[in-house]
Amino acid sequence: MSLSVNIHKELDDFTLNVNFETAGDMMALLGASGCGKSMTLKCIAGLEKPDRGRIVLNDRVLYDSEKHINLPPQKRRVGYLFQQYALFPHMTVRENLETAVQRLPKERRKAPVDEKLRAFRLEGTDHLYPHQLSGGQQQRTALARVLLNEPECLLLDEPFSALDTYLKWQTELELGELLRPFMGDVLFVSHDRDEVYRLCSTVCVLADGKSEEKVTVRDLMAEPHTVSAALISGCKNFSRVKRIDATHVKCLDWGVTLETLQLVSNICNYAGVRAHSFHIAKSGEPNRFDARVVRVIDDTFSTILMLAPEGGTSLIRMEMPKNEWRAMRNPSVVLLGVAPEEVMTLSGEL
Repeated sequence: MSLSVNIHKELDDFTLNVNFETAGDMMALLGASGCGKSMTLKCIAGLEKPDRGRIVLNDRVLYDSEKHINLPPQKRRVGYLFQQYALFPHMTVRENLETAVQRLPKERRKAPVDEKLRAFRLEGTDHLYPHQLSGGQQQRTALARVLLNEPECLLLDEPFSALDTYLKWQTELELGELLRPFMGDVLFVSHDRDEVYRLCSTVCVLADGKSEEKVTVRDLMAEPHTVSAALISGCKNFSRVKRIDATHVKCLDWGVTLETLQLVSNICNYAGVRAHSFHIAKSGEPNRFDARVVRVIDDTFSTILMLAPEGGTSLIRMEMPKNEWRAMRNPSVVLLGVAPEEVMTLSGEL
């Protein structure tokens, strides 16, 4: 199973340039709202037409601007699960599912619908209307309907965005189990890195309509190489840098020089450090510097410190266990440290 996407589309506020391939895995398209994730899915599904490019699914050309190929959605064998599930409100669960098997002779439609009702734990709801279902039941109904069309690829467009926190978690667990038997490619659109980390194996970051290199989810979280990837992975602290040598950068916004474990390339123009990677340093440690405590924020499970490094112009966010901060008895200045392996050297712009 494979999906190859290389498309270009001019939009009102940015240009979409997307280029990636999947190989039978569950891949995330991750990025901020408005970066082009949903538009990419619509182009793959045939709901939108790129200006140029090529889309190939399992050696079948879905779209090729040079060869003037643009298959209609019903011939692409691509299943699209919308954010709001798009169930027909005037139809029962069974009737919604039956819309996906209209291609079959009438006498052969009941069996596959019954099978999906059992597989998706929807027995007893077949007579109910969408507004009578829970969020999880609505999603299972929508996914069952999509799979009844026997797609070769699934597109999931922020499927948990309409749910509250508890229901979101329960539905995520269910979705992971329901997708386990599916043998095709799955594209999962989200701006929630935690969802992506739990559900997907690979990820392609979109920033302002442009796709970055596909990487494993673990590599994105552990070692992003661009500012946009670091932002998406949850990094809170960035400083413009000047390269000193292969393992040292001067952080212009923090007024400090930091040693790095990553080699500093000639295109590196930012350093990033996660809030939990800063720590209270001991003498003799590398990358230690004084910082004034500007604000203390009591978060749910940690204490957040907003710190002004001596000689810097930008604040640093640090997170630490509550009991550790209490034990320090509210100092006005702290000796801050960060291990060289925790300093990310990044290209791109904020």
